[in-house]
Amino acid sequence: MTAPRPTLEAVAERAGVSRATVSRVVNGAHGVRDALAERVRRAVEELGYVPNQAARSLVTRRHDAVAVVAAEPETRIFADPYFAQQLRGISKELTAHDSQLVLLLTEGREDHARVGRYLAGGHVDGALVFSLHLHDPLPGLVRSAGVPTVFGGRPDWPDWEDGRDDVVYVDSDNRGGARAAVRHLAGLGRTRVAHITGPLDQTSAADRLEGFRDVRAGVDPGLIARGDFTSGGGERAMRELLDRCPDLDAVFAANDLTAAGALRVLRERGRRVPDDVAVVGFDDMLPVAEQTDPPLTTVRQDIEGMGRLMARLLLRGLDRGTATDDRGDGDGLGTSGTSGTSGTSGTSGSPDTSEASGTSGTSGTPDTSGTSESSEDSRAPASTASGVILPTTLVHRATA
Repeated sequence: MTAPRPTLEAVAERAGVSRATVSRVVNGAHGVRDALAERVRRAVEELGYVPNQAARSLVTRRHDAVAVVAAEPETRIFADPYFAQQLRGISKELTAHDSQLVLLLTEGREDHARVGRYLAGGHVDGALVFSLHLHDPLPGLVRSAGVPTVFGGRPDWPDWEDGRDDVVYVDSDNRGGARAAVRHLAGLGRTRVAHITGPLDQTSAADRLEGFRDVRAGVDPGLIARGDFTSGGGERAMRELLDRCPDLDAVFAANDLTAAGALRVLRERGRRVPDDVAVVGFDDMLPVAEQTDPPLTTVRQDIEGMGRLMARLLLRGLDRGTATDDRGDGDGLGTSGTSGTSGTSGTSGSPDTSEASGTSGTSGTPDTSGTSESSEDSRAPASTASGVILPTTLVHRATA
């Protein structure tokens, strides 16, 4: 016969406190003295008590789950190491706060409708949305669902400024990083610098193109080729550039996968890197940048740290917006929260960016395979009225 599950009353009896005190400790409420809270936690561990999530949600109004919505097909999400790093950062932060990650992917109209219904159905406490494309319906869907949201990437969807006070986002200094890359190439004496863009319906790619143009004002349009953040796109664009501008002597690629594809084509065409053509990428995804031949000089952004900060801003807003009833047996103080900020839920306010400076470099062991320097445009995190821009760093390896 299966032993009965320990109850809240059993924990209260073991700890020598009231049921209300146990409830406050289990549900993470404040106002219980440290000594009492420790007795409750010890009793929970000794008895193996597991809170009933449905009952807990009635008290806390929280589901301890966050939707992570990626506006990309699953074939790209699971093949591109960029998304693996960002999801790792999100997962680490959510796990540290005992919250579950619910991954939702969108590829077509039916997926958007499904995600919209799920978000509106009260299954999650909030949403983290990234990799948006221009005219993507997701911002409107999360607004209609009324869930607190943090976006990954600078917003640029139609009419976003109408509700900009409610839009919270985290991004990297894409434009400043691009300027640093192109200035580095110019400093090497390269005069025919080409650029392979990312998909220009995404703000990260558009900002990197603008950074390129900031340094190469009046650039020959033939030196710009459209890519799509994939190695295959990098190969196609590199062939196009070499056919059109065979005298090019440098390439700034919009991301590392694009650069890897470009390097393969340069090798096929007999171009020596960096002697004939210097190459700089963007992202510093180590599984890519360290494996290219030769190793890739690139702009580092803290992809994992960006994911962690997105989750941190959302959870902090949720904590400020959760009111708990701490009335009990006299050993706690009543507290209540005020409506917090985390995106499009209509609870406006600016994110607390005080921890932004601690996110850069949180993605793991520092890379020692190349030297790095911060660009003059992006030496420290910057906050706007509604978001945080994390710094980028140029990492010198062998391609430039």
